[in-house]
Amino acid sequence: MSEPAIVAESITKQYRLFSNKTNKLIELVKEKNKRVLMNALKDITFTVEKGECLGLVGLNGSGKSTLANIIAGTVQPSYGNIQVNGEAACISVSVGLNPSLTGMENIEYKCLLLGFHPDAIKELIPKIVEFTDIGAYINQPVKYYSSGMSARLGFAISINLDPDILVIDEGLSVGDPSFTDKCLNSMNSFRERGKTVVFVSHSMETIKAFCSKALWLEYGRKREIGKIEEVCTAYSDFMIEYNKMTPDEREEYKQFRMI
Repeated sequence: MSEPAIVAESITKQYRLFSNKTNKLIELVKEKNKRVLMNALKDITFTVEKGECLGLVGLNGSGKSTLANIIAGTVQPSYGNIQVNGEAACISVSVGLNPSLTGMENIEYKCLLLGFHPDAIKELIPKIVEFTDIGAYINQPVKYYSSGMSARLGFAISINLDPDILVIDEGLSVGDPSFTDKCLNSMNSFRERGKTVVFVSHSMETIKAFCSKALWLEYGRKREIGKIEEVCTAYSDFMIEYNKMTPDEREEYKQFRMI
């Protein structure tokens, strides 16, 4: 049996909290035990097999993007271990794109950073440009792009570089329906070739249609992991009750779950 694509063991990610910008420098040099730390993730353990698609669900602020970035290697955990067997690429709106460069220059720059030979880049460029379907904007600075155009460019680059593990952090939420369908078809083809996908989304319909299992995060902790239908049903039922809560009740619930 082949080794899993991702093995996460007791992943914890902490960030320092600062009272204000003025005191930030002072607080940075405080003794370590006097610094105020926040757990963005706490003791997260899970495994993703090759060819699986893991959906990350949860309320805003529950650590989904933090975990996605740890899997992609752009963020390191504070504690715990993560083993990613293969090359991972992260798709998130405008993340990884240089706003001062044109779309074309971003393609070339990203490929060069990943060590692609100039000849290989020449072959990839037409495929990436065609996928973006943004016309002449490919030669305009990315800072002038809409969020949807940035998403098109980011997805086109990542999917065509053919990583072993594709991490998508709400990268489809700003696209039009035809673009979303195009991306999902590419992702299905990607997965059918034995590749692995980690998909962050608030769209339960998309998660259930595409993913094989789900991890429900709640305020930095693992609430539930399992078959897609079971976890998504539990999460959807929870959201019905959560949406009935007053702001004070939501804050009380948050403090209770964070203990």
